[in-house]
Amino acid sequence: MPASLVCLCLIAVGPAAAWAFPVPVFPAPSGPFAVGTSVVQWTDADRPEDATPNADDRRTVVVQLWYPARRGPADAQRAGYLGRTNREADLVSDALADYVGIPGFLLDGLPRARTHAAADAPAADGDERFPVVLFSPGLGGVRTQNSAWAQELASHGYVVAALDHPYDSAAVVLADGRTLRTKVTATGYADRDEARAVEWTAVRAADLSFVLTRLDHVARGEIPGPVGRRMDTGRVAVAGHSLGGAAALQAARQDGRFDAVIDLDGFPHDPAPTRFPQPVLALTQDTRGDIDPDYLPRLDQVLTLSGATSYRLAVPGAAHLTFTDAPLYLPPVESIVGSRGRTDGPCVTAAASLASLDHTLRGRPGDVSIVLGAHGDLSVYGPGGGT
Repeated sequence: MPASLVCLCLIAVGPAAAWAFPVPVFPAPSGPFAVGTSVVQWTDADRPEDATPNADDRRTVVVQLWYPARRGPADAQRAGYLGRTNREADLVSDALADYVGIPGFLLDGLPRARTHAAADAPAADGDERFPVVLFSPGLGGVRTQNSAWAQELASHGYVVAALDHPYDSAAVVLADGRTLRTKVTATGYADRDEARAVEWTAVRAADLSFVLTRLDHVARGEIPGPVGRRMDTGRVAVAGHSLGGAAALQAARQDGRFDAVIDLDGFPHDPAPTRFPQPVLALTQDTRGDIDPDYLPRLDQVLTLSGATSYRLAVPGAAHLTFTDAPLYLPPVESIVGSRGRTDGPCVTAAASLASLDHTLRGRPGDVSIVLGAHGDLSVYGPGGGT
């Protein structure tokens, strides 16, 4: 990280700053559906907010959905990347820069970025019901950090619901205008940080289960919400990047309503993992790189506990942030975003995810390992354990 930050600073003060930190341009979704997006906020009345001293505070999460939408005019205004308003986008951009430790002006392109989704667009015509994918971002990450991935899945007929985790995400802007900044910090001591990661993962896993419950109420018509009865909450996957991937694994083990897991380079943090029935697709950075020596043994241990055929795909040239939108707007420095270029990382992430989801949630026939193996080094874990 120190070497990477030095490199960023050198780029920032030179004439290549605009090239190194561009306004992100999102790959056009390839599926047959247009994409809509909407944001909701839900409070869990049964769960206190442990990050504040007020005993009356309840846990509140902000959720953004991307979904198959009715196709609108070609010149329709597209939704912004980081927020519903310019103010929200600026606040989140500044918070992300603070969290990473770089000058805020380097991310000035993010609030100006536009996605391919239409805000609050009507759901696609017809009566087809769409499987659901919940997503938890990385430590300090925000709900929109995998927008390219979410839009691609939505264009192929999935509803993606991504969470902001208050006091963990870099900044969460609530409906009443309050901005909740992260309180998650590392100590630099491995044992202490692992203990904290276990706590943060448990909170996120509870958030994911709570949001699934709310989405189920929406799908049943019991409360209002985007997409409504078109969501099929009987077919649900849980996904996440980094710490969000760990939370996805833990949520699936604790909540049998989740049918499948996608872990995007997430180090498992459950101190005592047990067997679970769901299949897992785990995407990892290039294993030939400098990675935590405990990472792959810990991940392999969890994958062997799955009661279904699971996969670990090591993507050549990938770094930890390859599986997010970061390659679209951060400098193409291999140690930061990998060596796959601006768009290839997000596209590979979406393609592998779709192959897994189509098989696990839609029951489409075919050998998933062939599709996944085309993108990298594949390990297959049988339901009996082992590779």
